[in-house]
Amino acid sequence: MGTISDSKVVDQRLEAVLRDLVSRKRVPHAIMAVARGDGSFRWNGAAGEAQPDGTPVKADTPYFIASVDKLFTATVILKLQENKLLDLDEPISTYVSESLIGGIHRLGGVDYTGTITVRHLLSHTSGLADWLEDRPKQGRSVADRLARDGDMWLSLDDMMRIVRDQLSPHFPPQPVETRRPKIRYSDTNYILLIAIIEAVTDQPLHKVHEKLLFQPLGLRRTWLLGDSKPPDPTPEPAMLWFGTKALEIPQLLQSTWAIYSTAEDTMRFMLALIRGELFDNATTLAAMQQRWNRFGLPLDRAALRLPSWPIEYGSGLMRFHDPILKGIGRLPKVLRPIYSAPAVIGHTGSTGSWLFYCPNLDLLFSGTVDQATAGALPFRLVHKVLRAVDDHRRSSAKTA
Repeated sequence: MGTISDSKVVDQRLEAVLRDLVSRKRVPHAIMAVARGDGSFRWNGAAGEAQPDGTPVKADTPYFIASVDKLFTATVILKLQENKLLDLDEPISTYVSESLIGGIHRLGGVDYTGTITVRHLLSHTSGLADWLEDRPKQGRSVADRLARDGDMWLSLDDMMRIVRDQLSPHFPPQPVETRRPKIRYSDTNYILLIAIIEAVTDQPLHKVHEKLLFQPLGLRRTWLLGDSKPPDPTPEPAMLWFGTKALEIPQLLQSTWAIYSTAEDTMRFMLALIRGELFDNATTLAAMQQRWNRFGLPLDRAALRLPSWPIEYGSGLMRFHDPILKGIGRLPKVLRPIYSAPAVIGHTGSTGSWLFYCPNLDLLFSGTVDQATAGALPFRLVHKVLRAVDDHRRSSAKTA
C-alpha cells in the first residue's frame, strides 16, 4: 500500500479542501481530521468561527456529532447481543413495553408493530416513520418546528406518540430473507434501539457508553449532553446553525441523547471498530457489513433531507462509493469520472458531520460543518479527501 513519504504535499491539499468548505455559503466553520490506520500519517485542521461572537474554531473544538452516534448505538447493541442480553431477531416488544410502542406501525388496516425486530431497527428496514423529519398530513415536521419556533423537550413517549398518532409508516417491516428489501432512513429506529439498550442493561445510556466505549477507548472529550461531562478540560462546543441562524436547541438535544465529541476522539472510536477491538467475536464486525441494502431515490420532501440513493446501509454502517460505473458497464472515456473514489464505510449526520473509513487506503477521516442544511455535504467531500491522499500515494509509488 505504501506510506505517505512527503506529507507536506498532502497537508497542503487537505488544507485546500478545508478552505473550500468554509468558502461555501452558510458554512460558518469546518473541523476536519484525517489519518492512516497504520499511524503513518495524521492531519487535522479547522477554519472559521466556532461562535457567533467570532471565537475561532480549533481542531480540538468539540461538536455535536448528530447521527454519527448511530455507530455508537449499533456497536453497543451488537456487544449486548454477544453477551446474550438480546437477540437481533426477537421482536422489539420483548424488550420495551407495549405502552411505549403499541400501534406505532399501522399500515393499510394492519398493525405490524409486533413483527418489528431489533434487526429491522439496525438496518432501517422497519418502515417506521421518522419522528423528526416526516411531515404529518396537517402541520409541520418536528425539524421544521424547531427551525421556526425554537427549542423543545420531547420525551421518548412524546416521540412515539408523534409516530403513532401523526405519521404513517412507509412500508411493512421487510422479511429478513428478501433479496432487495425496502429501506428508509428513520431516526425512530435508533431512538428505539436506545430504549432497548437502557431496558436490557437497566442503566441510562451515558453510563452504558462510558462503561463499554468511552472509558475503554480513552475518549476523554466525548460525552452525552446534560448527562455526563468530558473527563479532560474541553473547549466550549461549536455552535450549530440552520442557514444563517444560530440553532440553540439544548433541550431537544439533551432529550434525544445527543453526543458531543472531537474529530480525534471519533477517529479513535472508528479505528477500534474497524480493527475489531470492540467485539469479543470476530464475526460481529463482519455481520455489520454482511449485507448492504441501497436506499431508494427520494420521492418526498422529507426523504430529500435523509440519506438516500446511492448510499447503502448495513447494520449501523453506511457505505458510499462512486455509483457511476457500477452496474452500468463500460462508459465512453469522456463520460467516466475523473477520479473514481474507492468505497468508504462509516456514518454521517444531518448537521454536516461525518466519520468514514476507506479500507482500500486504510484512511480515516472525521469532522463537521455544524450546518443543519448541509446533510449531503459529507458525501461531496469524500472524493476530495481520498483523492488528496491517493494521488500523492500513487505518484510517490511511481518515483520510488
